[in-house]
Amino acid sequence: MEGEGTETVKMPKSVKQAKEHKHQLERLREKDPEFYQFLQEHDKELLDFNDEDIDDDVDTDMEDADINMDDEIHDDDIAETEEKPSKNVITTQLKKEEKPSKNVITSRMVDSWCNAIQEEGKLSAVRSLLKAYRIACHYGDDAGDESSMKLSVMSSSVFNKIMITVLSEMDGILRKLLKLPSSGGKKEIMTDLMSTRQWKNYNHIVKSYLGNSLHILNQMTDTEMIAYTLRRLKYSSLFLAAFPSFLRKYIKTALHFWGTGGGALPVVSFLFLRDLCIRLGSDCLDECFKGIYKAYVINSSFVNALKLQHIQFLGNCCIELLRVDLPTAYQHAFVFIRQLAMLLRDALTMKTKEAFRKVYEWKFVNCLELWTGAICAYSLETDFRPLAYPLAQVISGVARLVPTARYFPLRLRCVRMLNRIAASTATFIPVSMLLLDMLEMKELNKPPTGGVGKAVDLRTIIKVSKPILKTRAFQEACVFSVVEELAEHLAQWSYSVAFFELSFIPAVRLRRFCKSTKIERFRKDMRQLIRQIEVNSEFTNERRSSITFLPNDPAVASFLEDEKKSGASPLSEYVITLRQRAQQRNDSLIESSVLVGEKSSVFGNKIPESDEVDDMRDEHASTVFSSSWLPGSNSKAKPPKGEKKKKKTSMEQQDEAPSDEDVVEDLVLSSDEDRSMSDSPADSEGENVNPIPPKQQSKKRKPSAYSRKKKGQSRAMKRERSN
Repeated sequence: MEGEGTETVKMPKSVKQAKEHKHQLERLREKDPEFYQFLQEHDKELLDFNDEDIDDDVDTDMEDADINMDDEIHDDDIAETEEKPSKNVITTQLKKEEKPSKNVITSRMVDSWCNAIQEEGKLSAVRSLLKAYRIACHYGDDAGDESSMKLSVMSSSVFNKIMITVLSEMDGILRKLLKLPSSGGKKEIMTDLMSTRQWKNYNHIVKSYLGNSLHILNQMTDTEMIAYTLRRLKYSSLFLAAFPSFLRKYIKTALHFWGTGGGALPVVSFLFLRDLCIRLGSDCLDECFKGIYKAYVINSSFVNALKLQHIQFLGNCCIELLRVDLPTAYQHAFVFIRQLAMLLRDALTMKTKEAFRKVYEWKFVNCLELWTGAICAYSLETDFRPLAYPLAQVISGVARLVPTARYFPLRLRCVRMLNRIAASTATFIPVSMLLLDMLEMKELNKPPTGGVGKAVDLRTIIKVSKPILKTRAFQEACVFSVVEELAEHLAQWSYSVAFFELSFIPAVRLRRFCKSTKIERFRKDMRQLIRQIEVNSEFTNERRSSITFLPNDPAVASFLEDEKKSGASPLSEYVITLRQRAQQRNDSLIESSVLVGEKSSVFGNKIPESDEVDDMRDEHASTVFSSSWLPGSNSKAKPPKGEKKKKKTSMEQQDEAPSDEDVVEDLVLSSDEDRSMSDSPADSEGENVNPIPPKQQSKKRKPSAYSRKKKGQSRAMKRERSN
């Protein structure tokens, strides 16, 4: 039995060992002074041992450490539940009697920890704050141990304060403990740090902070809270170099938010990934490059008017990430382009329905778009320029794989990609034959037999159905696109000394089309293009008559150099008007658009190079976690009664804001999905390579209520007649 008022204080194991070691050194000084003097001369650090420098819990895991309530509980905190006695009586009662207040984390406790850290640099306060942070991150988890629930009851405001305080201050605290620069740093710093005494003493604190933050990232559903958490964790990304398992999980989590998140979350997630690649280098470059490409392929499997801009944003992110290390990016790009080439080779040799399907799907086409954008962005870099030739060969093979009119949208997309590669690399690519062959097909020569039809957006389809193929709208869209892409191709070489020879065959075939077509509006556009080609030929021939160098002379590169910089050729000016017309046509086709992030369509050159934007956003941090959401609870608040009636109208206006999840029923690839894949890929009619999912087939086969009613009426009439 212990006496009244007395308490047994257990000394920590590390402190006991430190004191015993110090007594051993003192006894050594008395028993063997010569050896002690030898140690003073050769190993002075061993004798300068001070037990006051030893942490009480250096080897204690943060998840099992208890919060020291004696230092953190104030009189004001206890006054909330009972009257205010003396401090000694309070601590005695809390330890010996019931402990209701110890289960409550208050705002004053968090403030006291922060003050102790800032003013006195108390390590115990850091541990207490991280313990509270762990409880907040695991609040509401089903599997909770008793030790973690000793301080678990908190209000929404306290939860908000703990999250904001730890996420905003912990990076600076850890850097101060580990004697690191206040910001920045790369992998080499962590490599040197991991062999020091500071890291052995405090690595468990860093691990606790990163592990609990990862846990709550996977639990939260609110995009604003996730974005704020990732934005703050970006400053501590350097520490992930010491924890490879955490690094892989953080990359996987950020990639998920990048591909599926809404609002500004995709931008924040990408900036987190890019910061990881810059700071950690080879430790995460391969995994990030492979992961972001895989995520891009998964999220670009379907294309419609709503998702088109989001896919463009994802592609711009991939291209921007490659900039971090172009030599490493080249190795990955070579492998991925080779995979596309192998799929095309299988389709050309095997000629089966399955082989054609692997090429004529949105994943394959969007991958071609991605690598086209990468080569255009880094065409001046020696690391990426060699990839232009194999990619151009793959794109040309895809355009010619099934040369039928139903695949005109895919062919025009391929021609557009080839024109971009040719313009960025200043390399001639013969795309005019792909366009002129289209004009000679009967589907664009003869008047339409399917009526006017609905407007066709060639950017969101790979192929068209047979009924649409015969409409006037499809004919106009194809012919106008042929004129625009052919003009783009010729305008690239409108300053060449050999323009007359390059444009001769296209001009002859365009005149032939004007004579054969019976559609006056097509004839008018072709005559206008022919006239511009002739004027441009006169423009170059007039200047060419005054030169004296041979075609293989290096001086050819300076031919019409000043005019090229000013864009003064007739074809260049004509292309500008065609681009404006195409933009107006595309704008009229867009019924709704989805913005992902902030100005995501022009993301490529607008990524902030500093953290000024993040600092500005931190001004509003106090409202990030202040909602009624707590981990483990239902984050989706119930809508008011008045909003239930507006639910149907709001569903019709979904295009005003992006949704967090993609609705599979809305992801219709093209208008030809109403037909089954009964035709052979090699047929002249083409092949439907995108079958309807079983659910959509069953929906389309199910008769409507109106049709069932009509059938019932017709049956009743037949019975009356028979009677």
